[in-house]
Amino acid sequence: MKRYHRLALVLSLVLIFLTAVGTQIVFAQEGKKLVFGNIAFSRKDVWNNYSILAFEYAAKQKGVETIVLDPEGNLEKAVAAMEDLISKKVDGISVYTITPELDVTLYEMAKEAGIPVTFENSLPADTSLDYISCVACQYDDIGYAAGKFISETYPGSKLFYVMGAPGMGITELYEQGLHRALEEFGTVELVGTQPTDWGAEQAMNVTQNAIQSGLEFDVIFANNEQMATGVINALKDAGLFGKVKIVATGGGPHGLEMIANGELDATMSAPVSLQGLITFKNLYEYVVKGKKPEKFIPLPIIPITKENLSEAISWEINDENYERAVAYIGGIDD
Repeated sequence: MKRYHRLALVLSLVLIFLTAVGTQIVFAQEGKKLVFGNIAFSRKDVWNNYSILAFEYAAKQKGVETIVLDPEGNLEKAVAAMEDLISKKVDGISVYTITPELDVTLYEMAKEAGIPVTFENSLPADTSLDYISCVACQYDDIGYAAGKFISETYPGSKLFYVMGAPGMGITELYEQGLHRALEEFGTVELVGTQPTDWGAEQAMNVTQNAIQSGLEFDVIFANNEQMATGVINALKDAGLFGKVKIVATGGGPHGLEMIANGELDATMSAPVSLQGLITFKNLYEYVVKGKKPEKFIPLPIIPITKENLSEAISWEINDENYERAVAYIGGIDD
């Protein structure tokens, strides 16, 4: 019996030793040069490209090599990109959604190769998959934030909503959020809604048509800042610029410039740079430390006006604003 106890003790000590050695090996691996893959939707898409630039900048600060592959919105090219990254034996992969169903396929490919995956901009079709996390806008929350801002800032106003393109899903979510806020606060009357193609020209046309029809409004909610430029042009042509308040969404460089110039009264800023930074953070901290974040992380929404313009988080991550943006997301662990 005593011999058995001595044997058990020896085995326990060996196990402790092997565990310690194993731990040392893991930490030694942490010190090696990491390589992360990033499968884009399309770098021609401004939103996607700013996110990738933030991802790449953070990676450079942490000494991580990045391989960004651009399928240009093509599903077959996205599958080929995943095959390429797997063959290169990268340490982790970020996937920017082309379709939620394709996300599942790409996840399964990476899982079979033993490579962790994180998603960006939209949830995969199957959220039960064991991916690291997903960072994305909650478009209904942006619509709600706009409705809340207008209700609190311009009570008693009449609102004209220049909406994005119907049928995309996100447009309907924007509208649902806006209606929810207007009903909750009950201080603003929605007098009209007109769809567009998300562009400046159609936004200008529907605003001109509304003015010519005699529709009375004193606030316009434009679904993005590009559309806001069309709204501004229509108001200027009608001599109404400065008399009608304009609220948009985005917080991009042009939008912040319009606020600084007094052309745009407010924007619901959803800084896509933070989407790229959080995506990198999630992947990095998981690969290095096994730290798993919340499975879904919504992009923060920051209402920006001329009064708090200095608080805006730029879409452009550079030496000047990197530390501030990283501090906003709670840092990136070493």
